[in-house]
Amino acid sequence: MPKAESLPGPCHLCGGIRGTRLRGGWACADCTWRYGEVPDDGLPLPRIDVVYYLRYDRRVKIGTSRRPRQRLASIRHDELLAFERGDRTLERRRHGEFAAIREGGEWFTFTTELEEHVSGLRKVGAPWNLYARWLSEALQTGGSVNE
Repeated sequence: MPKAESLPGPCHLCGGIRGTRLRGGWACADCTWRYGEVPDDGLPLPRIDVVYYLRYDRRVKIGTSRRPRQRLASIRHDELLAFERGDRTLERRRHGEFAAIREGGEWFTFTTELEEHVSGLRKVGAPWNLYARWLSEALQTGGSVNE
């Protein structure tokens, strides 16, 4: 894997400052967007559904959103723990997996089991870096990246 270096300036998609050299240019190390290309702000962004894990004290909210920045801004929390690519189907599956520790609604006790699940997700990448990568992939392929 190529070593990440400083980009000549921030990535136009995610604001990242680390990149890898490509033939004839750079790619952002965080989202893989080709440095120097500017997303068309006249077009709507692709839909990227995520399942999010928010910690508030010793509780975790497992929810889903197609607009995570707006959604998370409206929920009181201490920390964004992780994102998983997925929609309500995946969210319902996670709620079922952790049903024994449900405190009510979408809130769960932050047990060792849930902490291990979140740790596994974080090994894949930091939440906002993953979201930027999924957005970059969708923009590059011209569609949604939901599975």
